Amino acid sequence: MKVGILGSGDVGKTLGKGFVSHGHSVKLGSRTPDSEKLKVWRKEAQGETSTGTFSEAASYGDILVFAPLGSAVDDVIGLAGAKNFAGKIVIDTTNALDFSKGMPPGLFTGLADSLGEKIQRKLPQAKVVKCFNTVPNSRMISPGDKTAEMLICGNDAEAKHKVAQILKEFGWAGAIDIGGITEAKWLEALVPLWVRAAVSLNSWNAMFKVIH
Repeated sequence: MKVGILGSGDVGKTLGKGFVSHGHSVKLGSRTPDSEKLKVWRKEAQGETSTGTFSEAASYGDILVFAPLGSAVDDVIGLAGAKNFAGKIVIDTTNALDFSKGMPPGLFTGLADSLGEKIQRKLPQAKVVKCFNTVPNSRMISPGDKTAEMLICGNDAEAKHKVAQILKEFGWAGAIDIGGITEAKWLEALVPLWVRAAVSLNSWNAMFKVIH
């Protein structure tokens, strides 16, 4: 697949490496596509990689990974161009963490809305699937537990099936589909709890697992 990744932080770079390591080609979109850190990333990724603007990455990908900071969602969609998302699966990894009062964080969306829902509203022709937001980037590829499943949600059943296949490729047992994109608020609400657990455990490598 051709994968466009919007966001060049740890999440974007980690997932980019994951896709490349499984034979896919990746264009990483950034405000600074020619930066030294992205040159280093391309060298480390060792595969078919390129960098570009958000618009270039969005138009490049058959599948898109949306991975900017939660506070930058509107800006990145504007820079990428809504038309470049139309008809595509958009894997939304964003979180609405609010650190304005320090640690531990809250949610700047509250519990009545979510970034997943907002992105789907702004991109009505895209197939948004909330995924990867509930685990640390250290666990996104090869989570370290072959029985672990990822919590996902979205409105398009076919898109969720494709994302579940990607998860299996990345070493997950599969996905637990909790419903439509309106459920993204609960996946995002899990993350402030995860931060609290990680602080208590003194480990940002910790993750929640559903046992059933």
